[in-house]
Amino acid sequence: MIHQIRNSMKYVASKNQKAFMADLKCVYKAATLNAAESALDELEAKWGDKYPMVIKSWRSKWPTLSAYFKYPEYVRKPIYTTNAVEAVHRQFRN
Repeated sequence: MIHQIRNSMKYVASKNQKAFMADLKCVYKAATLNAAESALDELEAKWGDKYPMVIKSWRSKWPTLSAYFKYPEYVRKPIYTTNAVEAVHRQFRN
């Protein structure tokens, strides 16, 4: 999830990043899959004309990204913030 968010923000103008991020947060912080899909629809309605490539990216990757909502909240945070491969590499470096 974090990689998709970071990738998205590369394409958002700096003057819009704070507002866009606040709207995007409603997507990935949603309690349920249905709420996340509704928030994604709202994000597209508000920002789709200005940043169609970002919205297209979220839509095309949604089947994979939406798997995130199958897990309870206490599991989502580690999934959101870490990557298993990065964690293994960090252990190797240590």
